[in-house]
Amino acid sequence: MNPICMTCGMQYAAPREDCPICEDERQYVPPSGQQWTDFATLRSEHEALVRPEGEGITGIGCTPKFAIGQRALLVEAAGGNFLWDLTAYLDDTIAGEIAARGGITGIAISHPHYYTTCVEWARAFDVPVYLHEHDRQWIGRPDGRIELWSGRTKRISDELTLINLGVHFAGGTVLHWSGGEHGEGALLSGDIVQVIPDREFVAFMYSYPNLIPERPAVVRRAAEILAGYRFEAIYGAWWDAVVRRDGHEVVQRSAKRYLEFVS
Repeated sequence: MNPICMTCGMQYAAPREDCPICEDERQYVPPSGQQWTDFATLRSEHEALVRPEGEGITGIGCTPKFAIGQRALLVEAAGGNFLWDLTAYLDDTIAGEIAARGGITGIAISHPHYYTTCVEWARAFDVPVYLHEHDRQWIGRPDGRIELWSGRTKRISDELTLINLGVHFAGGTVLHWSGGEHGEGALLSGDIVQVIPDREFVAFMYSYPNLIPERPAVVRRAAEILAGYRFEAIYGAWWDAVVRRDGHEVVQRSAKRYLEFVS
């Protein structure tokens, strides 16, 4: 059995007592203690949730919510469909919906909190999973389909580029889709660049559940990197967490405000 942490959703290669992801200060072990499930049980207790999130972007998750509750995003790019971030849940309904849209060429994940059952997904679709090498220590279930990449960017296709910003985790990554939003560009950010209730701004945190702010130098560098990319929309980690317009400007003014407050 490959156990799955019920708090963060990470799947491990063998039974264990601890979850390193949850014991890290960016996550938490609940007062009730560490609890585990497995893939078969997860599939028996939840069902698929698949619906549009934007132009050429489909959200994939489950109901009721499991663990952190993020949803994956299927990007229908010109060079081939691509899956961004993951949920622990995967069943025949989800596999069929993805197949009906032409399958996927690969998977990339923003940070370790969403690595979850990535090996199950990679094997189901026979595709690589791209993870940044800075976060290799957090991989819970090693597998040959996991491809570690290095450096600041990785070009997936003519339209898709992975960008390491280092926010939240050293390997914290976002996905830029130049062809998104009818050519105006889209940024798929997980919670590396966090979409918040006020859609005029985004947030940058080292730990969201424990309210630890990100280091100013990291935020400053992230804003400098993203200044070179054009994007209208920002797709965050949660259902309907989308900035629909002026995404580039939203990031830059949010970083400016953040740095003013923490200075």
